[in-house]
Amino acid sequence: MVLTDKEKMIAIISNGIAVFSLLQERDSLPKNTTMYDFILKIVPENIKSELSVELIDEVFQFVTSTHSS
Repeated sequence: MVLTDKEKMIAIISNGIAVFSLLQERDSLPKNTTMYDFILKIVPENIKSELSVELIDEVFQFVTSTHSS
């Protein structure tokens, strides 16, 4: 099975949220770096067209609600 670009984007966002959280806990991020900025920097150019703030928010909401239950 081959992942679609949207599925790849969801995986990248999910991973980006996890890495961002870890770096934030360790105080290893540059000051004023937001989760959105961080994710924007890690997304490959060839699938950036799939990226949106709404998708980041949706994935973030899903991940946080899944981990809190």
